[in-house]
Amino acid sequence: MKSTAGTIIAVVIAVIVAAVLVNVLFSVMWFVAKIVVIAIVALIVYGVMRSFFSNSKE
Repeated sequence: MKSTAGTIIAVVIAVIVAAVLVNVLFSVMWFVAKIVVIAIVALIVYGVMRSFFSNSKE
């Protein structure tokens, strides 16, 4: 009986730890995705501004 209770407790702890790890992993992945999107948009805006200012001076 003691072995069964220990197994149940271990399973519950494993599920809680897995849920926390998945939550942290998705938070990190979302942060990285936002940084990538920001970098892409910044490069597009930089390119548009550079071409606009170089054409207006000529």
